[in-house]
Amino acid sequence: MNNLLTAIENGNLLLDISGNNISEIFEHVVDHMVEAGSIPAATRGTVLSELLGQEHVANSAVGNSVAIPHVYIDKLDKSLVYFVRLAHPLNLGAADGIATRFMFFLLGPEKGGSEHLNTLARVASLMADEEFRYQLGKCKSKQGFLLAIEQFDLRHPTQIPSEAPSEPSNEGLEFTRRFCGGLRDDIARRLPYYWSDFTDGFDLKCVGSTLFLFFACLAPAVLFGGLMADVTGNQIGVVEMILASAVCGVIYELCSGQPLIILGGTGPLLVFTAILYVQCERLEIEFLSTYAWVGIWSSILLLLITMFDGSFLMRYFTRFTDEIFAALISIIFIVEAVKSVVNIFHDPETTTLAEPFLAIILAWGTYSVAMYLSRLRKSDYLRPQLRQILADFGPAIALIVMSLIAVSLKDDVPTQDFLSAPATFGTTSGRAWLVDLWSAPMWVRFMSIIPAILVTVLVYLDQNITARLVNSPDHHLQKGVAYHLDLGIVAILMAGCSFFGLPWLVAATVRSLNHVRSLATVEEEVDINGHSHERVIHVRENRLTGVLIHLAIGLILFLMLDMLHLVPKSTLYGLFLFMGIVSMTGNQFFARTSLWIRDPSFYPSTHYIRRVPNKVIHIFTAFQLLCLTILWVVKVSALGILFPLFIALLVPLRALAGRFIKDEYLHALDSDEGPEEESSHYSV
Repeated sequence: MNNLLTAIENGNLLLDISGNNISEIFEHVVDHMVEAGSIPAATRGTVLSELLGQEHVANSAVGNSVAIPHVYIDKLDKSLVYFVRLAHPLNLGAADGIATRFMFFLLGPEKGGSEHLNTLARVASLMADEEFRYQLGKCKSKQGFLLAIEQFDLRHPTQIPSEAPSEPSNEGLEFTRRFCGGLRDDIARRLPYYWSDFTDGFDLKCVGSTLFLFFACLAPAVLFGGLMADVTGNQIGVVEMILASAVCGVIYELCSGQPLIILGGTGPLLVFTAILYVQCERLEIEFLSTYAWVGIWSSILLLLITMFDGSFLMRYFTRFTDEIFAALISIIFIVEAVKSVVNIFHDPETTTLAEPFLAIILAWGTYSVAMYLSRLRKSDYLRPQLRQILADFGPAIALIVMSLIAVSLKDDVPTQDFLSAPATFGTTSGRAWLVDLWSAPMWVRFMSIIPAILVTVLVYLDQNITARLVNSPDHHLQKGVAYHLDLGIVAILMAGCSFFGLPWLVAATVRSLNHVRSLATVEEEVDINGHSHERVIHVRENRLTGVLIHLAIGLILFLMLDMLHLVPKSTLYGLFLFMGIVSMTGNQFFARTSLWIRDPSFYPSTHYIRRVPNKVIHIFTAFQLLCLTILWVVKVSALGILFPLFIALLVPLRALAGRFIKDEYLHALDSDEGPEEESSHYSV
């Protein structure tokens, strides 16, 4: 460890050198060592030939984007450690398929190899950490390198062997036994990062994320707002949904503990609101005042849950539950996108087949362009920076291009596909903004607590499960969690929305995961079977993107309401499809489902496939699929109002799996992340 620190402090590093092959890189590095006086000029040829000879015998690329070239000859009188960062990664044939960008050169006399053993162990430990590699790729000098090492040590303090490491998934979910204990801990955990949450947003990647999420959040707001208007007799509609998204979104991003979460309308809340409206019509009571009382009671219950650390119950939810819930939300997005396009064929206002076919072209075009550009970062065409920019801005580019095509064809193909919105700002039905709470009968004011309990369960689960997915160890977030604080803020916003007859908003799973994905720096891995996949190495955690996204949505209502008429609905359906499919990425449930139709000899070498028999994997996946099917059936049935209770039942169902699957197999399939050795293995 000291050898590495000493080398960096002495300036033994070379940043962002260019080369088309390993020979050019080695020549450049050795020449620099000679010029810096690190090795004698007389040894240049010998060192270079030995390095190239070693490279031909054994590949120095050991994985995780690092190579360790080494040479030991008696012409060198002292051991030397030298760090080199390439301007552009080179494919040097590492076993994990990741292109090499970082090199640690180890040089010395014949007997000097033993001095580098600790350095090798330190390098292996450092480079297995995705956040360290990200920081190493951004540092500008030796101070940046040393700071990255210091922050690594803070993230991975030396543990006493007798102490069992804490479960990462339970961070922030402890039952403190103190009044507002969890809430106070959340604030203390996140407050030190508050300023950096804004400064970290000044990055080009955040600009692409803002543009993408603006459309990705506007599309569901418009679609769910339209559906809300249909099921509530226009008492809550598009304008109310957009206004709630903008105001609540900005407040949440400024005050929350996890600003990567995006609030929005969700399918389950839409279903509940529709059922509540029908019941109000049947009982001949006013809907909005009843809706407001239900929201107020739910807000009170959620605040009580927050004060008494109620979110700690989420520690009993595992990957089993998270995967099913995330899969359900992804499928809802995909199904709604396809259903919306198909419905155009049955629209009585559709006069020719040209209109629905144009809608299909626009929807599929939006999806295809967005998907192609998002995958461009893995291409070998164009420069890396340009590929990254096009990938980050891909969804926004796709929507703009398809909207321009639709506008240019407007005269040739008459269509009703464009968004509709009121000409001026106001409620959808023309009602007053403030709901008259006292117009509800006294019995309604108190009996509203019954449906409020169901809403509370739904919001509690939706908010916390989405937070768990966002805070997944796979995303390598560094600033901490805040389950209690975030739930409390959602409760307060819910009460505010109830007073004004605005839709209730909660953490939106697909939008939140797409927010994380759009801010992530990823690297591509290739397994032993040649299958490539991406993994996140860093997420630019910030509040600025969320604030700007929701401010832009708010500006739509006051400055650009008429511009909504230029956006075809079908492009939003295409964006829905894109978001639904992209959110499937990283969901282990879908990966295991695909094993049913794959040749077992080509299964990926994951930790659970190595440790669990194939038959057991298929049984576990089939059990998850059965639970997902039941949730879907309940959601679309007359029992839709009980949907949140069925989500909660996933916890005891997970316990039931232990009756027919051994604990060791169940742990491998249901663990929050792969075993340590899977992500940090080195063949040094």
